[in-house]
Amino acid sequence: MSEALKDFGLRVVAWQKRHGRHELPWQHTRDPYRVWLSEIMLQQTQVTTVLGYYARFLERFPTVLALAAAPLDEVLTLWAGLGYYSRARNLHACAQAVAALHGGAFPASAAQLQTLPGIGRSTAAAIAAFCFGERVAILDGNVKRVLSRVLAFDGDLASAREENRLWDHATALLPQRDVDRYTQGLMDLGATVCSARKPDCGACPVNDLCAGQREAERYPIKTRKLKRSRRENWWLWLEHEGRVLLQQRPAPGVWAGLWTLPLFDDEASLRAAAGGQLEPLPRIEHALTHFDWVLHPVRAVLSDAAPALPGIWVAREELASYALPAPLKKLFG
Repeated sequence: MSEALKDFGLRVVAWQKRHGRHELPWQHTRDPYRVWLSEIMLQQTQVTTVLGYYARFLERFPTVLALAAAPLDEVLTLWAGLGYYSRARNLHACAQAVAALHGGAFPASAAQLQTLPGIGRSTAAAIAAFCFGERVAILDGNVKRVLSRVLAFDGDLASAREENRLWDHATALLPQRDVDRYTQGLMDLGATVCSARKPDCGACPVNDLCAGQREAERYPIKTRKLKRSRRENWWLWLEHEGRVLLQQRPAPGVWAGLWTLPLFDDEASLRAAAGGQLEPLPRIEHALTHFDWVLHPVRAVLSDAAPALPGIWVAREELASYALPAPLKKLFG
């Protein structure tokens, strides 16, 4: 670490005490269950979105053992709308691993935490720092941006070798004490000051140490871009005697484990399966990580016998108790 950066950690800690976030519900606790739950929910999701889900999860599953004992369907139902559903499946699998392999107590080191389902290096480090005081670095998206700018880090983070090099820098910058507050401070800086666009450099406690601030929007460097594709499918909304036909999505795949309307590759296949009078509804455009999904819902209210399609018939008033993807919840109103 350069001489110029020797006070970096102390400044971040001091700034966090005065200007950082202090009112989030997962702060001021060393309960690894609560910290872990917040870290998983916050992956690629804004704090404002997470707050309600976090409260509902804790109300229903106050401990890791309660979460482990719950059926996956119930976990997915509470998660519905938060997106990136593999997180919910890993959350459930991790809770069961903690219960079965560790007696319901989370391991106390980052190295052990990484052996659990869905816990990567940065999440493990955050739990270890916040709950057990381990002196270990995190490198989530916000922290990558802060450190890349401070260091004017010119490595391409699309490369595993270059990302490991940034990990080495992150470890070298760790202060000798107050690692939990330092870790929170880096997260807060990235979320509130060192934003991806138009960072507020004047409010940054380390702006005079930041080698990359004149080209802030250049960092972090990551050349490999996701190649987005486009899908188009037809949704069949069949209703018979006040009940709707739902099918559970297979695993692996998009929305694995969630309940949706029967899905067809083209309109002709849908019409052949449906029978009855069909009512086309406005199309839905849904963006996922790797592709844009265009869904064409078509509704049929049946007066005669329902067609023999796989799935379950669910009363309209009971739909809210099923794990439905966000676009379908919106469609049902």
